[in-house]
Amino acid sequence: MSTLPAQVTIREVALRDGLQIEQPIPLSAKLELLAAIAATGVREVEVTSFVSPTKVPALADAAELAAELWRYPDLEFSALVASPGGAARAVAAGLKSIEYVVCASDTFSTRNVGRVTAEAVSAISDIAGIAHEAGASVEIIIATSWDCPFDGPTPPQRVTEIAESARAFGVDRLAIADTIGTATPRRVTDLIAAVQPIIGDIPLGAHFHNTRGAGLACAYAAVQAGITRLDASAGGLGGCPFAPGATGNIATEDLAYLLGDCGIDTGIDLDAAIAAAGVASSVVGHGLPSALLAAGDRKRA
Repeated sequence: MSTLPAQVTIREVALRDGLQIEQPIPLSAKLELLAAIAATGVREVEVTSFVSPTKVPALADAAELAAELWRYPDLEFSALVASPGGAARAVAAGLKSIEYVVCASDTFSTRNVGRVTAEAVSAISDIAGIAHEAGASVEIIIATSWDCPFDGPTPPQRVTEIAESARAFGVDRLAIADTIGTATPRRVTDLIAAVQPIIGDIPLGAHFHNTRGAGLACAYAAVQAGITRLDASAGGLGGCPFAPGATGNIATEDLAYLLGDCGIDTGIDLDAAIAAAGVASSVVGHGLPSALLAAGDRKRA
């Protein structure tokens, strides 16, 4: 039986991945959500993306939001970029952690960023150089790691080849992402086993969606396989605007509840996390799929 880690880092992604498919909300509403997220005890926050505002209008205020992050000196903020130009804008705005998405599927990559996978991989070197010159770290997130809505199942070799290139280009972290929520625990375990020997000591994280109800099971399987960094979103807010049928991320509070009951420390206060989910629902103006937001924490005598 596998030994579970003592700690797992949950990166809160509601402000970027969570809001990217929503109608734009005011900066003041984002700051309200950020304050609620900061109160949960989370240490890492994916806060925005420096991409074309015509493609993702909900995040067009990236620089304005970045200008407010000084209020939270104890949080590690990251921003997603899609090009070297985006990386340059992110570090100019003060971000010290950059995420660059490479899609393992050519069709999804073309629809998402206008270039095939090999072309996206070739940009890793420039993006890593821009980040490192500014004293920032760079993480490669491999999208459609298990399946693509257009090309079908992703051959594991596509993922391992990207991981190998990322290591060669000197990236600091890597994550595998279930963009459309089709992964299952068995497939998660198999892919992690294929990727880990290639990247060596580079930290590996994972990102799951709950589209088909298996998101938490996949996260637990990843932890059993040695992953200690997971993404999640307050209230389960989010989805991918470029992937038909992709619904929300796993909810931060649901994941913290599961891991906490397994004796794994996430540093997250459940009451505060449920409150943050409520704020997320309020600022976007609709209900969210979080189980704990609906049912609450289990109360102990």
